[in-house]
Amino acid sequence: MKKIHIRTIGSTSLIYFVLCIGAFIMIVPFVWMTSTAFKTFQETLAIPIKWFPSKLQFDNFREVFNRLNFAQHYLNTIIVTVSITVLQALFCSMAAYGFARIKFPGRGVLFIVLLSMLMIPQQMTLLPSYILLSRLRWLDTYFALIIPNLFSAYGTFFLRQYFLSLPAELEEAAIIDGTSRWGIYWRIFLPLSTTALAAFGVFTVLWSWNDLMWPLIMTRRESMRVLSVGISTLVGQHGTRNNWLMAASMLATAPMIILFMFLQKQFIAGITITGMKA
Repeated sequence: MKKIHIRTIGSTSLIYFVLCIGAFIMIVPFVWMTSTAFKTFQETLAIPIKWFPSKLQFDNFREVFNRLNFAQHYLNTIIVTVSITVLQALFCSMAAYGFARIKFPGRGVLFIVLLSMLMIPQQMTLLPSYILLSRLRWLDTYFALIIPNLFSAYGTFFLRQYFLSLPAELEEAAIIDGTSRWGIYWRIFLPLSTTALAAFGVFTVLWSWNDLMWPLIMTRRESMRVLSVGISTLVGQHGTRNNWLMAASMLATAPMIILFMFLQKQFIAGITITGMKA
């Protein structure tokens, strides 16, 4: 018993040691970003590295707002992120309910085709998407930033896994009571899937908030830029003011950190639940 107990303690300690190393590796970049956001430009170039500023420089944030239309970039990012998250949750949950609960010819084949979209790199579809949106005259509009991202193969798979884990008796009882398919989806499945929807929402918000490639190609006017594109303009060809860049990054990252702090339980529970049934 003693040997088993000692072995358990040793393995647990090793696990916690590895987790601490992983946490340290993940936290250090955020500490460096926050520290650099308050440094002078000379302090960012200091050798050896100066981890903390000698005096907090709030002028860095003022410079960010002076050099970028930061408030407009923030507003664009919020509009795009909220629209994509809400509409993706709606459309993906509808498709997920169909694949999970409605038996129709070719359902399995169609679902495999849907999953195969996950293997297609975004770069392969950028050119035809750009040509199509250009002919529709949607470039430099919210339509170009939102509508092509209204559906997600990953989101459909994610929510389908959760719908499969719900008891079939709920659906059978609703059908006996004369509830339509839409009623079952809207009144039963959606209210019971708030955990999975919250987890999917966190994933979608993070992806949409941080997306750079799509908005960079689809927008040219400064008034239509999102945060990721606006911040990228602070990177110079011959040199970069890292203190300004980190100040802008800190302002852009803060909402995502706060969101995760409030929704971390739903995030973790959603990942656990959606893997229960294939």
